[in-house]
Amino acid sequence: MRIAVIADIHGNILALEAVIADLARRGGADVVVNLGDLVSGPLWPSETAETLQALGWPTVRGNHDRRVATDPLSDMGPSDRFAYDRLTPAQRDWMKAMPLTLEIAPSVLAFHARPDHDERYLSEVIDEGQLIRAPLKVIESRLRQVDPKYRLLLAGHSHRADLVQLSGGRLLFNPGSVGAPAYDDDTAPAHVSEQGSPLARYGLVELDAAGIVTSVDALAVTYDYEAAAHRAVEGGRPEWAHALRTGFMPD
Repeated sequence: MRIAVIADIHGNILALEAVIADLARRGGADVVVNLGDLVSGPLWPSETAETLQALGWPTVRGNHDRRVATDPLSDMGPSDRFAYDRLTPAQRDWMKAMPLTLEIAPSVLAFHARPDHDERYLSEVIDEGQLIRAPLKVIESRLRQVDPKYRLLLAGHSHRADLVQLSGGRLLFNPGSVGAPAYDDDTAPAHVSEQGSPLARYGLVELDAAGIVTSVDALAVTYDYEAAAHRAVEGGRPEWAHALRTGFMPD
């Protein structure tokens, strides 16, 4: 079984289209799993939602999907409000109805951040304002309620591509972000996440007939990120533009 894994598109339809084209060049996949945070950001939320609805990929709810769909307008940050204003009620209902977790195969569980929460980091901690990998014992403590039958855990949220081997040989895979290569979060403690390049990230995982992982590829695809940055500038978000061009947040 071949699983394509995407996460954190954040309304970047140009990056998503590049990933779709790259996947087709590589022969496609048996299933494409979408780990959420679909549209939030100053880019193309409506176009991204339309494309994803047509594709019908198995999708879990990200924290920004929940916020765009359910938060009071007065509580929304600018990225969520930009998306909200451009989505139809039906699109917001579509996101609201997405599940927190999905079983992709008998040995594969997908979720956005953690299996029990869509907004808490799983394999990261914050150190001097940066996301870094958490100690293994911390990661495993956050997964203690997960059924050990799941040998492959798929997570996004942090925008950091990562592969961690857990106890018993289980694997945790984060493909990185398709459409938002860096962000800042002023929730205490304030921090940034930076992929370090503007390329669109996704992953491919191969399973054998017994559901055992035989290979994991973390992929990075170029696209017209200058056009995406220009769109962010038009939306009044120069910091987004800098992140889209560089993979880093402004100093």
